[in-house]
Amino acid sequence: MKCFLFGCIFLWATLQRSNMQIAVPATVLNCCEGDILILLDSSGSVANYDFSRMLLFVAELLRPFSLGRGHVRVGLLQVDTMPRKEFGLDVHSSQDRLQEALRRVNHLQGETNTEAALRMAQQMLTETQENVPKILLWLTDGVDPGDVEEPMSELKARGVSVLAVSTVHGNYQLLKRVVTPPLESHLYSVDIDDIDIITEDMREAIIKIIRAERLRVVHLTSHSAVLQWHPVLNTDSSYYELWYNSVLATHPEIRRTLSFDSSSAELTNLQPDTTYSASLRPESNKMLFNTLTATFTTLPDVLSPAVVSVSDSGPHQIRVSWGPLQLAQVQRYTVEYGAIPSGRVQTVTLHGHMTSTLLTGLEPGTQYLVTVSALHVNGKERAMSVRACTHEAALPALDDLQLNPAGEQEVQVTWLANQEGLKGYWVSWEKENFHMSSPKTSVSSIYLPPTSRSVWLTNLTPSTRVCVSPIYSSGRGDGLCCTASHTGQLS
Repeated sequence: MKCFLFGCIFLWATLQRSNMQIAVPATVLNCCEGDILILLDSSGSVANYDFSRMLLFVAELLRPFSLGRGHVRVGLLQVDTMPRKEFGLDVHSSQDRLQEALRRVNHLQGETNTEAALRMAQQMLTETQENVPKILLWLTDGVDPGDVEEPMSELKARGVSVLAVSTVHGNYQLLKRVVTPPLESHLYSVDIDDIDIITEDMREAIIKIIRAERLRVVHLTSHSAVLQWHPVLNTDSSYYELWYNSVLATHPEIRRTLSFDSSSAELTNLQPDTTYSASLRPESNKMLFNTLTATFTTLPDVLSPAVVSVSDSGPHQIRVSWGPLQLAQVQRYTVEYGAIPSGRVQTVTLHGHMTSTLLTGLEPGTQYLVTVSALHVNGKERAMSVRACTHEAALPALDDLQLNPAGEQEVQVTWLANQEGLKGYWVSWEKENFHMSSPKTSVSSIYLPPTSRSVWLTNLTPSTRVCVSPIYSSGRGDGLCCTASHTGQLS
């Protein structure tokens, strides 16, 4: 118990003391991008003092790194009877939170079930699809680690670099087989009191694996590209030198000088569908940096019209729109339209700044083929077509309807209607059936030819409603209705 208490006090005091060390290697900040999973032996074979020293080693090892997505992500998995995930790779994005989490880690003191922990490690390191370097750092006393060669081989086969630190001279041959070469920088066997002396060497080994020495293209168009990199300079006297040109050197090379705190640059006035090579060299009088390079191909030029759409359709009109707007590249647009399949083709010519036009004088209920062509300043032409339908024209309504009573339960119906395209009339009304034991009403209807102007209706019920609708080849027009009600004649 005294030993355990001493270990906890030692760990707390040492971590507090290390928190006051604010000097961070400048070449480490923002230097790297990758995932580091700490596999920490928390079994009963590890003494409390040794466990606290290993935690302190981890804290100092990771302290200089910038954390979070796009930088270094850190996870911690403890080896015990059942593996315990202390925190995942996406949990801590600042050093303060990481260091606080490390101070809260408890020694579990169970069995050394490394195999189960490695299965969980595989899931943690491979569940993300991000294409970044991944490291498994195994801290163990080397005592009875179990059958770990197969799961370690699976991790390495998936691109994970395995590094190990053993605090007891245990099965060194096994450790040699599971770590990723080179052994001299990826495998250390040290006495726990001397573990501090390997901190810088282990950190350098990690940096070599996850150093983000690459120039990335994060945005690309037909005429521009945005390059991004991790900043490695931190003084006003430092700067970046950037140069780029097409691979075929069709234009003079362009060189730019960027400030020390730059992390991206936009390249403009590029040629479409062209392959470029870009180089970036950090310049500093304190140390030598590698030159970063990137090769990319700009997108093909998007020639207008790339999209054509229709709107504001009516019986006699259609609005046609197109894009994108390219003022400097398009001289004029030509819009051709005609009824399908063999209608007369009409043409409208518009200025290059136009993006829409209203086509009028169209036939109702008709399908049209509309083609928008652009003449570009370089002589190229591009055309796109779209089919569009005009709306059906509104059918003429009945002009007038009158009911003239002619006797009891009898009325003459007269009307007026538009004769163009008229096919007939539809008349409906209610009447009484007297041949039944008790009179009943029923709805009757009749079709009349287009020459009809009136009709006589008999046996009408009281307050009969009479409706007449004109019929055209494309459907029924709006009708009119009247109520035949007259005192003394319709009871």
